[in-house]
Amino acid sequence: MSFSQQFRDPALTQSRILRRFADLLAPKAGPELETLAQRAELLTRQFFGKTMRLFAPLYLSNECVNICKYCGFSRDNPILRVTLTPEQVEAEARHLAHEGFRNVLLVAGEHPKFVSSDYLAQVTARLAGFIPALSLEVGPMETAEYEPIVRAGAEGLVVYQETYNRTAYAELHTAGPKRDFDWRLDCPERAYAAGFKRLGIGALFGLAPWQEEALHLAAHVDHLLRHCWKASLTVSLPRLRPAAGSFEPRFAFDDRALVQVILALRLCFPQVGIVLSTREPAVLRDRLARLGVTMMSAGSHTEPGGYTGAGADALHLTQRGKAQPVIASEGEHLSATEQFAISDERSAAEVSARLRELGLEPVWKDWDAALAGAA
Repeated sequence: MSFSQQFRDPALTQSRILRRFADLLAPKAGPELETLAQRAELLTRQFFGKTMRLFAPLYLSNECVNICKYCGFSRDNPILRVTLTPEQVEAEARHLAHEGFRNVLLVAGEHPKFVSSDYLAQVTARLAGFIPALSLEVGPMETAEYEPIVRAGAEGLVVYQETYNRTAYAELHTAGPKRDFDWRLDCPERAYAAGFKRLGIGALFGLAPWQEEALHLAAHVDHLLRHCWKASLTVSLPRLRPAAGSFEPRFAFDDRALVQVILALRLCFPQVGIVLSTREPAVLRDRLARLGVTMMSAGSHTEPGGYTGAGADALHLTQRGKAQPVIASEGEHLSATEQFAISDERSAAEVSARLRELGLEPVWKDWDAALAGAA
């Protein structure tokens, strides 16, 4: 049974582990939360050691056919857009490799004309020789469309449901293929069938009540651990950040709530990786680094060409799907519009140094294809 089928069952969250998860989300006094934090840190060390995997997002395109009210890339937003050529993607990736990254997440808006399976396979093949850990965060595809990308060298697929609340989802996604709630919900399982070794899921907190969102996210985790057990699983808890369109969060999700969800995930699913991006401020990321987080982005840009300026000569203004040429004034430097504003603006080297100060070991690369070949 796929998760979209299971998700319709009213008894979905009544299993023992999900009842425990719900209890961990209930209001907690300070001393009780501190006790949970200590247990979570101990479990993290037992399962992951004192390591923190570092990765960087590499944006390929901000073209998109969807209208999503909260997203800076939404089709209706009048923003500067571009899709990088494979050569430009390689230049961006080599810049990241020079900084130390060997784990890169390729990100793109959903636009089959610009970001096709063939394009992604070509890009992946160009990078696989010097970036051993490549993952994708792109529009959902069929299993057969993923397979050539896996063969080209991609090992991971990340897809956020955004919100598990069907009513809110329908209100926020008003046009485009992303309107299909169940199609997106089953994407990780299609990716697993295609051979991806890593799966990443998450919810964008602020679109629905956080307790409800977290509980359904946990149910999704539980399902994938049982049905996609050969793949490693990570969970992300991104919070809404300023972006084109000026969407405001509908529901609060403060720092204390974020900490509580991280602790609940670690205590209920000790083997699952937890990702914390540069959406969060540096001080908070430092405090959370020891409590259950196992993977962080660093030195991030959320626009195509953000690391090298690639694609600046091919920018165009798109609104409601119609493109217009853009001519920069003399001395004016234009760049593609970012998906959202980051909060932690430290360089990768600064994040790495801070992690070491906290007693953690930054991991830029944790496996090599040669090891798999020797097995």
